[in-house]
Amino acid sequence: MTVLVDTSVWSLALRRKPEVLSAAEQLIVAEWSELVREGRVQLIGPIRQELLSGLRHKQQFTLLERRLSAFPAAPIETADYVEAARFFNLLRETGITGAPTDLLICAVAHRHQWAIFALDEDFERYARSLPVRLHRVASASTRKA
Repeated sequence: MTVLVDTSVWSLALRRKPEVLSAAEQLIVAEWSELVREGRVQLIGPIRQELLSGLRHKQQFTLLERRLSAFPAAPIETADYVEAARFFNLLRETGITGAPTDLLICAVAHRHQWAIFALDEDFERYARSLPVRLHRVASASTRKA
């Protein structure tokens, strides 16, 4: 299954130094790497923007921009923005406030029937009320050797 990867996972995989990652974070990066090798990763423009924002040095920006250029942006349609707004309203009815970019991720993933790979616990809450699927990291014991 194709997976729309959230900023939290990209940041861990591309912006953090491998030597400072915990064992759990290493599993997440290994899962991301496997998805990349399999050609199952999707990226949308707002996630690219979030990843490139806040870098302190122009060199970091240029390096990350170059690495991300290997991943073309999946198109976002007007209907995705409408669906994101509908999702916002559905969540609000259940007492959950969703972030606009998160709900756009949910809408794009829903339209394409992609899973969402995110570390943000908000997506767990969204998935209980919205028709979205989350990608789970395989445990160390079930990963391919």
